Amino acid sequence: MASLSTNSKGLRRILFVDGAGERRCVHLGRLPQKAAEAFLRRVEELSANRIAGVANSTELASWLGNLPEPTHAKLVRVELVEPRAAANVRTVGELLDTFEQRAVVKPSTRKAYKQTTDSLRAFLGAETALQAVTAETADAWRKWIATDTTSVGRKRGTADNRLSPATCAKRTFVARTVFRKAVRWGWIATSPFEGIQAGSQANPSRAFYVSPEDTTAILGRCPDVEWRSIVGLTRYAGLRCPSELASLVWSDIDWEAGRLTVRASKTEHHGGGHAVRHVPICPALRAILDEAWEQAADRSTAVVPRAANGNVNLRTTFEKIITRAGLVPWPRLFQNLRSSCETDWVEAYPAHEVAAWLGHSPAVAARHYLQRRDHHFRDVVANGLGGDAQSDARGAQNRAQQVPARNRKESLPSPEDDALLRFMRTVAASCDELNTCSMGDIGLEPMTPSLSS
Repeated sequence: MASLSTNSKGLRRILFVDGAGERRCVHLGRLPQKAAEAFLRRVEELSANRIAGVANSTELASWLGNLPEPTHAKLVRVELVEPRAAANVRTVGELLDTFEQRAVVKPSTRKAYKQTTDSLRAFLGAETALQAVTAETADAWRKWIATDTTSVGRKRGTADNRLSPATCAKRTFVARTVFRKAVRWGWIATSPFEGIQAGSQANPSRAFYVSPEDTTAILGRCPDVEWRSIVGLTRYAGLRCPSELASLVWSDIDWEAGRLTVRASKTEHHGGGHAVRHVPICPALRAILDEAWEQAADRSTAVVPRAANGNVNLRTTFEKIITRAGLVPWPRLFQNLRSSCETDWVEAYPAHEVAAWLGHSPAVAARHYLQRRDHHFRDVVANGLGGDAQSDARGAQNRAQQVPARNRKESLPSPEDDALLRFMRTVAASCDELNTCSMGDIGLEPMTPSLSS
């Protein structure tokens, strides 16, 4: 057993007897009573483990690891612990370099990571010891990236040249990931970034709905069928540009079924069905692909060779095409084509089906893709919540929605079959009426013996 004593000057010390029967003393200085009592319990546990020859618990080892070096040296002098090995001081720069080297991600993700690591290196300093980065430092970095107006590289999109809230959230998320790695690798005990709220990575201000009319105008100004394929596959099939366009080959098109087989490099690391998905081909896209097929010089290669060539700048050329169509280029040129496609589809088809065609979950669609449409607001103002207005609006949407083309080999239904189908629909509709016949006292199921009386 150990005891705690305090002298007339308020200096505290712990007295205990070691395994050899010698009296030992640990001087604590002017430590508060509760802290000294907690330290006393640790000394008793260390002494008992030393005498019994058992290893310290994980919790006790963690406490020892976080002790300042002078306090740890006091326990070494009374032979309760072994001296620490020479500390290898890890720096911020070493952590960031190691994180970048060990990250197994796509090139685009690696580029996004580098934006965060560059900001951490600039603010914290590459030579700063990791132990010197505190929670206060992390809070200061978070404020800095949100308020700094001096951009590095190209000009930012906001009016005052700040990072958007969504970009700040993304960088905060990556910074937390970096320092969690440091904890996992045993470089630091706790992460100073752990308590920082990242915020939403969605950015509604950069959303833009590309209408069917504008899409038609853009297609009319495309210089060739390859560019019409880029626009059509992105706007009418929701493919990611350029990654999914680059991997699309002619054998991925099932002409009879009206279906594209899309290989998603962005989501393949999730496994399961995330690597490959099937997307319907609507008539407008079918016309473009038919033309591209007729003009294709090599039908064993990519459908869009221009997208497969990583050295081609699609964005610059597409901005010129949009301008020639009499329109103003919008933010996130290809991303908004894809989100416009999903916005149209989800008004006519179940959300889980549309999400599967686009290659993500309904939650991701709601957060990053689906856009608000003004005509919904106007419909409520003009018609209220009347069922007729909603039915008319949904009918108009369904008529406007393009559906997969009919199988070329499939014959049209005969007049007799068509009449039979109409009759079956009529009978099925009448089944919606409630049955007003009452059931007898006994019902359909056998009576329970206990209730038979």
